Amino acid sequence: MRILALDVGQQRIGLAISDPLGTIAQPLGTIRRNDAPIEHIIQIVKDKEVSEIVVGLPVNMNGTSGQQADEVHEFARLLAEQTDIPLVFIDERLTTVEAEKLMISADVKRRKRRQSIDSVAAAIILEKRLRNKDSRTPT
Repeated sequence: MRILALDVGQQRIGLAISDPLGTIAQPLGTIRRNDAPIEHIIQIVKDKEVSEIVVGLPVNMNGTSGQQADEVHEFARLLAEQTDIPLVFIDERLTTVEAEKLMISADVKRRKRRQSIDSVAAAIILEKRLRNKDSRTPT
C-alpha cells in the first residue's frame, strides 16, 4: 500500500513515495510542469502500485485559499480524471521552508538544494499524511 505525495508548483512537481507498508516517506524526484506531468504520475502509480495520492495544498498563512491553491485543485481535478486512485489534500504551509532548513542542516550545497527541494517538501507532506493515518488507527 504505497502512497505517492505531490508538491505541485508552478514550474515543477516534487514527488515522494512511501514504503510498501506505508510508514516511511522517501523523496522520489521532480517532474517539470511542461513535461506531461499527469502521464508521468500515472506511470509512477502503475509502476509503484500506488493506492493513494496525497496532494499538498498551498493554503495562505491565514487559512484562506488563494490563486495557487485554485491551480493545485485544477491540476488534481485533471489527474483524478485519469485515475481511480483516491486523492487526499494536505495543508502544505511552510513545507518548502522546512525542507530548506532540513537540507541546510544536512549541509546540502545550494545547487543540490535547488534540484531536490520540491521532492523533499513532498516527503514532508507525505510524512504529515502518514502521521495522520497513524493517529486515526484504533488502538
